[in-house]
Amino acid sequence: MSGIEDIDPEIAALLGDSANLPAGDDSSDSDFNGDENDYDLPASRDTSKDEDVSASTDALAVDLSVSQFKPIEKFFEDEPNPVFDDPKYYKTCFTGEDESAPRLHQLLTKYLTTQDRNDRSVYRQQIIAAYWNFLRSLAPKMGNSKTPLPKRMAMRYGMVLPTLFAPEHKEFFSRAIMENNTGEPILYMDEWLKEIATGKLNPSLTDELPAKKKGPGADQQRIQQLKSKNDGKMQSAESLLTSRENERDRLELQIQDRVTQLMEHPPVIGLQGHKQPYNEMQRKLFAEMNQIFHQLQRVDKELAGYLRELQEAHEIRYSLDAKSADMPEEAASVGVEEILNEMTTVRQMAKMTCGRQGNQFPILTKEFFHCMDKETGFRENVLRELAWIESVDPGCFCRIHRNIPNRIVPYVLLVPTYGDSGFCWEPFDRFNRITSRGRIVIPMYPRNLKIACLTAVADLRWQVAKEKASFDWMSDGLTGQYYQFIEGKKLKGDVKQFFIDDYILWMTKEANGTQKLEKEVRAIFWRYLPFTQERKEDLKKRSMVYQELFQRDINRSMSDGY
Repeated sequence: MSGIEDIDPEIAALLGDSANLPAGDDSSDSDFNGDENDYDLPASRDTSKDEDVSASTDALAVDLSVSQFKPIEKFFEDEPNPVFDDPKYYKTCFTGEDESAPRLHQLLTKYLTTQDRNDRSVYRQQIIAAYWNFLRSLAPKMGNSKTPLPKRMAMRYGMVLPTLFAPEHKEFFSRAIMENNTGEPILYMDEWLKEIATGKLNPSLTDELPAKKKGPGADQQRIQQLKSKNDGKMQSAESLLTSRENERDRLELQIQDRVTQLMEHPPVIGLQGHKQPYNEMQRKLFAEMNQIFHQLQRVDKELAGYLRELQEAHEIRYSLDAKSADMPEEAASVGVEEILNEMTTVRQMAKMTCGRQGNQFPILTKEFFHCMDKETGFRENVLRELAWIESVDPGCFCRIHRNIPNRIVPYVLLVPTYGDSGFCWEPFDRFNRITSRGRIVIPMYPRNLKIACLTAVADLRWQVAKEKASFDWMSDGLTGQYYQFIEGKKLKGDVKQFFIDDYILWMTKEANGTQKLEKEVRAIFWRYLPFTQERKEDLKKRSMVYQELFQRDINRSMSDGY
């Protein structure tokens, strides 16, 4: 491969290496096989902040007591991060990697220097495969907190060469918030792979069955699966126990209030020292208290059952922890093979955000990047869109268990692609269907970030409903009603895609009173994907269509059929 000094000086400057190669330096392929610890940050850089840019582990734990997203206090840092101004950035990305680094460097050089449009198209296609091979080389290093920041930025933003995009773009990327301060499981690719590497996040499920392991590693994996399943039962039992305790407190307060009313006896006029008997209102309290006592008995019985379930789950947890403690620590570690398999899965996810006809070029460049700062898929921007979606569709992240809705925000993987569609990879963990997080994927550089987030949530909605209905998904519930509508219309195509398109209309048009859906679809969504009560009451005032649907709600509630 020719060195950088052999190409056009303007392109060499564009590649950013001419500034960090000393005079007489031979920039051959060997330049990309040195020690990665040779990287030095600019003198003004506070390296103490670079030790860990991964997501907070607390954000991965499910807390069923949280009812909504916290308000976003800050979208961008006040001071820019100087990493993109470092003249060694490009060289640092490639240093210490395998043969994929010089291969990518060679193709990138040809892509930037060629004047032939056909050759440029060929090189662009070759760069796609070469870049993903390069990311496979980077993937195992994401678990190391000392990995140089440019390597993380290449994984996180698809940014190997800061000079490939406009100065204004570099300015707001440099002010992007590095760490996860949101408390939500929204992860960039480098954070995702770090959580996989450290075993805090299970590898994504694929259609291919994993090879059965033998030895202590298989036992450890089996115990982890049992823990995951038991954790779901434990969280569910605790949530149900808490709800029943709150119900008991409410009923006891009602009893206390009525007893206080019963104890109020005004004196009898003319007979000093004597008080009036119960009046008519007080006598009615006896019947009310009798009903409350019956409710208390029922609640106490349920509470005792959930308490036993929680105690049993804790005992199982202690037993599994004891068994796990007796096993070698190395059995629980995640190997390079698992990380590379996850990287293969992530690449497939990235392809799906773009679609077959989309732009799958993986490198951030001003040629393809046209997002504004608030429309770029930074963590905080995505969280803003998800919060808006939940404000309109309050049940979008809820799963019903024993008639109790559990709000469980899915893991969100942000992939640096030019795709336009988000999607759901897993509706929930197969070993914990009760309280585990699902997984959705959202492209970072779409034409419309709101639509990209809506497609992901719509897909999650569909898959959760389908799994809940199981074998009856074509006849029961949300998916059954919608499938019957599509069949009745004799529409050809993917039923789920029809649903996603209608969900977008439901959220962006119907939520504001603009009627865009078929009458039957509107009725299905009104029942199974309901707006907030306040929005429903507002819509019923706008049109007879919504007023009729609102009246149906009342009729169903009166007949206990809702």
